[in-house]
Amino acid sequence: MSHPYQQRQYSNHNRYNNYNRNNNDNRRRNGDDRDRRQTRGRSNTNTAQSIDFGYSITDLSNEMKLKEGSSSRPLWVCPGPDYRIFLETFSPFYEPAYDFLIAIAEPVCRPELIHEYKITPYSLYAAASVGLQTDDLIAGLQKLSKNVLDEELVNYIKEKTRKCGKLRMILKNGRYFLESPDVEVLKYLLNSNATILQSRIRSTDLKLNEDGFITNITKLDDEKNEKLEIDKLLKSRKETDKKELNEVDIEIDTDETKLPSFAFEIKEEELEAVKLQTHELEYPCVEEYDFRHDPKNPKVDITLKAIAKHRPYQEKCLSKMFGNGRARSGLIVLPCGAGKTLVGVTAVATVKKSAIIFANTTVSVHQWCQQIMHWAKVDRKCIVEFSSQTKKELPSKDKGCILVTTYHMLGHSGRRSKEAQVVMDEITTREWGLLVLDEVHVAPANTFRKCTSMIRSKCKLGLTATLLREDDKIGDLFYLIGPKLYEANWLDLQKNGYLALVQCIEVWCEMTEDFYNHYLFNQENNKRYSQILSDFNPNKFRAMQYLIQAHEQRGDKVLIFSDNIPLLKHCAKLLKKPFIYGKTGDQERKYWLHNFNHTQSTNCLFISSVGDTSIDLPDVNVVIQISSHYGSRRQEAQRLGRILRPKPRQGNEFNAFFYTLVSKDTVDMIYAT
Repeated sequence: MSHPYQQRQYSNHNRYNNYNRNNNDNRRRNGDDRDRRQTRGRSNTNTAQSIDFGYSITDLSNEMKLKEGSSSRPLWVCPGPDYRIFLETFSPFYEPAYDFLIAIAEPVCRPELIHEYKITPYSLYAAASVGLQTDDLIAGLQKLSKNVLDEELVNYIKEKTRKCGKLRMILKNGRYFLESPDVEVLKYLLNSNATILQSRIRSTDLKLNEDGFITNITKLDDEKNEKLEIDKLLKSRKETDKKELNEVDIEIDTDETKLPSFAFEIKEEELEAVKLQTHELEYPCVEEYDFRHDPKNPKVDITLKAIAKHRPYQEKCLSKMFGNGRARSGLIVLPCGAGKTLVGVTAVATVKKSAIIFANTTVSVHQWCQQIMHWAKVDRKCIVEFSSQTKKELPSKDKGCILVTTYHMLGHSGRRSKEAQVVMDEITTREWGLLVLDEVHVAPANTFRKCTSMIRSKCKLGLTATLLREDDKIGDLFYLIGPKLYEANWLDLQKNGYLALVQCIEVWCEMTEDFYNHYLFNQENNKRYSQILSDFNPNKFRAMQYLIQAHEQRGDKVLIFSDNIPLLKHCAKLLKKPFIYGKTGDQERKYWLHNFNHTQSTNCLFISSVGDTSIDLPDVNVVIQISSHYGSRRQEAQRLGRILRPKPRQGNEFNAFFYTLVSKDTVDMIYAT
């Protein structure tokens, strides 16, 4: 008789590709959009029409007129209302087209041969924030598109970018100012929105013009231009970008316009509300930090070591942030294992001002401190840990430092110890040059979002692998932090050897007769109990046991995920394996993580959702998921990221494996869809 695992049906899924959707649900649009793309050329009428094949299809063949030389151009640019763009990855101009598209559009779905993007107000705001002008956007699309651009799309781009880049939020000497190069924009905001009007402060101590606006807020205090830590990188990246763009005859001018000259002060406690209101009025605030001309904030003596070699996509990230010699606030999206930490450390080393880094857990705080010391030359005394376990005092205000803490430590609203309160007061009263938010997708949560407003920072950098949330709050990041500066395509990184080649396998496990009878009996009246029966399916345990044994014999490192804590403990104790969950102490957690990472005595580790993010497990190459959080896309993408670190391989063979164990004919199959 064959092993129970061998009797199960399973199928491979290229799942991670669908997680780069930025809040666009593929399950909702699979029907209409896929069918519309498959039916180009079926209509002979002069206008787009619906054809009755039993489902909705729209023929765009006569609306999208091909241009001369269309075969050599990589883009299909569709008309409204959703303004989809399809990129041919086999085109010789794929790389420059991808870099251009990722700056102006949101990725929807990126399989191997055809990428799908969508132009949105957010994406156009992001494009304007990195210096792309309206004419640049339209010219780029015209050069790369196979078809003539729809006039409505051109007008849409003009309308949405007309207001972008017209407003900036400035922090100076502990005070916040809203500034614009156009005084009429400020007048419009004050006259049309009561929240902004009530948040205004009359700054009688500053020079005002006849309209009551400040006219000298951006005057430079120091004209000395200092050498940037990444000057060579930026120069190399600029030359490469110029070469790629010249291949398709696109000229994009990203030079900075002149400094704004009108401003008014706003109340600090109303900062988030003002950002939200300007965002809703389609005048998003751009936050830039001219760190080279800021003598008020103390310097941090930090430089990168020679071993800090940046990959091409990391260079692109940093060039988007520092391309004009200033630090732009925004979001950078890189897959797990692609080197987000090095990007964050490089940003800190470039700004060379006091910085604060938010992480998810105490363990990740310790890992960040280790990574800073690994990649940069800096005095260990300048790195301050502030967590539930360690509460070091900050140096005096005239000395710069790098503070590493957790979202929980600053988001906590209850009473604190005297020692912790002293540190908190120091943190909130200081002015910080750079705020780095690791796993930034957690920032919009009600508990953590105040961390972004209570810290007086001149620049914010959000890092994440999954710009996804199962609620509707992911859009809040665009006004809390800033626009998306760059997003890497994980398939390209995988092809170039920067990520492991992963095989995703869904294992269907039959329910045993007794378990399934009880499952059906309680399905309507006690769904929670039915879910427990599905999780504790004995055949699921047998399949997991078989996979663990098979991969341990190969010398693999196996990580078992379970959101069901009783199931996690039950399986780990039966198999005599270590396990980590929320209540595991920090010392025990560090002990097992160290053994798992650095010894052969521990090759299998059971872990709960605490392992989804911010834990460094470089050698893991097998993940088995036995219980998940109701099919969360973000969670599964984060777990897949645990095995994306590059591994040795020969040719195109898989060198990492992701298994999802599903109880057949249960609610598990719905969550696994």
